[in-house]
Amino acid sequence: MRKIIHIDADAFYASVEERDDPSLKTYPIAVGGDPNGRGVVATCNYLARSYGVRSAMPSGQALKLCPQLRFIRPRFSAYKDASRQMHDIFKRFTEKIEPLSLDEAYLDVSDSPLCQGSATRIAQEVQKAIELEVQLTVSAGVAPNKFLAKVASDWRKPAGLFVISPEQVGSFVRTLPVEKINGVGKVTAQRLHEMGIKTCEDLQTVDAHALEQRFGKYGVRLSQLAYGNDTREVTSQRQRKSLSVEHTLETNINTETALADKSKTLFEELLTRANNLKPDQSITARVVKLKFDDFSQTTLEEGIVIGLEDWRKPEHFQTMLIQAWQRKARPVRLVGLGLRIGNTKNDANQLDLFDTSSEHVASDTAANHTSTP
Repeated sequence: MRKIIHIDADAFYASVEERDDPSLKTYPIAVGGDPNGRGVVATCNYLARSYGVRSAMPSGQALKLCPQLRFIRPRFSAYKDASRQMHDIFKRFTEKIEPLSLDEAYLDVSDSPLCQGSATRIAQEVQKAIELEVQLTVSAGVAPNKFLAKVASDWRKPAGLFVISPEQVGSFVRTLPVEKINGVGKVTAQRLHEMGIKTCEDLQTVDAHALEQRFGKYGVRLSQLAYGNDTREVTSQRQRKSLSVEHTLETNINTETALADKSKTLFEELLTRANNLKPDQSITARVVKLKFDDFSQTTLEEGIVIGLEDWRKPEHFQTMLIQAWQRKARPVRLVGLGLRIGNTKNDANQLDLFDTSSEHVASDTAANHTSTP
């Protein structure tokens, strides 16, 4: 039986800002962009959350909910430094660490002799060390697998610790809302509700084959998670499968020339981030994304299987953006460029890009952020 800990920093960006400027602790704050433009909230402190402010909310809407809200431009160097300090602490307890973002990670302590082998005590020691050395609080979840550990870390935020022992799994998942299951967003939750399924216990009554017919391969996984089963291992080396950058524009653009100019800026950002790719990786596709003024969006993909040095031709992205724009030929509010990445030059797996499973930069008038802690 595995012993998995999920660590999740509390209101990470906002907490770093409060740590570095304690006077902010008495105010509702949001790390994000200009509320007079198209900025969004990357994250906010708990005082702001009491007004209904949430991550990914338009800054203008957040300001209406909380007129005294203070907006702070993000400082990614500070957040990366804090994340690096936390990971140094993780390494004292285990080598099996799987980072999910700057502010959260899985730790497999199944074989750790520390704290008499108690995952709960290890989680407590990690929390204490981070609070003492990094001056931040984290919440922790302890469970027999990754799915339940992540659910548990959210159970008693902030600065909480929640443990699900192996013998508690069955009773715990029975009352667990389906919205807590990995990958169940608003659309999937609504479809499940329409089937009369609101909890994992409800989900257990539905045949796995029926779920597969309704939800595809994800239906099989839903059936497994409904019982609290998750066999995924904590993987120290995560393979990047995609890379993308996108800009929400201050003002809409509506010409091919403007699109071409914007693509040059995005391409330079994409080029910089691609410098971190490993030599054995290859590019399997170029992808562009446009969001129009009516909030509809379109993506266009060009499949390629080439080495890392061969994709660096900005004119390809410019042509693709224009082709994508011609589908509706109306004002554009967001532009994105992306790459799909394979392990070798023969790897041409196709995966979703510009979504929560892709590692990308949402670079706009609010912030350039890779997550919403």
